[in-house]
Amino acid sequence: MSLTTRKRLREMLASGKTAWSAGAFDAVSAKLIEEAGFDVMLSSGFAISASHLGEPDVELYTMTENLAVVRNMVRATSIPLIADVDTGYGNAINVMRTVREFEQAGVAAVIIEDQAVPKRCPAIADVLELVTVEEGEAKIRAAVAARTDPDLVIVARTDAGTEEETIARAKRYAAAGADMIQPISRGFTDLDSLKRLRDAAGVPLSLQIMRWLETDLTPDQIEEVAGIAHYPLVALLTATDAMRRNLAAVRAARSTRINLPVGQTPLGDFKTFIGFDRVMDLQAQFLTGTEPR
Repeated sequence: MSLTTRKRLREMLASGKTAWSAGAFDAVSAKLIEEAGFDVMLSSGFAISASHLGEPDVELYTMTENLAVVRNMVRATSIPLIADVDTGYGNAINVMRTVREFEQAGVAAVIIEDQAVPKRCPAIADVLELVTVEEGEAKIRAAVAARTDPDLVIVARTDAGTEEETIARAKRYAAAGADMIQPISRGFTDLDSLKRLRDAAGVPLSLQIMRWLETDLTPDQIEEVAGIAHYPLVALLTATDAMRRNLAAVRAARSTRINLPVGQTPLGDFKTFIGFDRVMDLQAQFLTGTEPR
């Protein structure tokens, strides 16, 4: 499966069309993203930290904790998964192990960022500390050297604060072997600036559709510049809102025999979605004394 999904992602990028993506945080959200028809999915570090630890995205979870969640997503789905591996969890040598582990888990791509360890979330932090461009470049070279499947896509993320510095770093990272660049920069404020970045880097852009990209750009405009367009937090924030409202209503009423604020998937439908029918067929085939359905 992993080789097939990697080749599929490579073909998407080579086509010049935008692959649309949403951020997952567990196997169920990953399955729902696939069911919705997205081309690829992102394992969102922000969402995994929140759902797995109940903590903010400041690289508190370990590489192996992230890997365990991502591995389950890969097993549960069949579309390419792009793994957020933060800073690679250390220096260039740590990055090499991280790439090997996530490649073996079956991901189609990894995103490696150039913040200092431990990272800070750009969605909330006023000041971000970056490694030197030389260290960032070395991490990308190490990632390229560590992969055993050349179809594994290496995405270099830079949190540089200005368009000028982002372009300078993007060019160095692309020259080091990055297949895509992902800017997380407040220095970009319009579509033309993103086009300048893409043209300077010479590789496709991976964009997280948040802030002004979400409010100011149309889907057609996003497709003018993005190789991959991610909606990283829609699943997490939707689930949080729905659970918050329904749980508060049930606690207040001390009953589910009310009109809940948000509809629930019928249990039978969820059992089918999650695979009970498949498991029951296997039980009938392999477990002694189990009657066929």
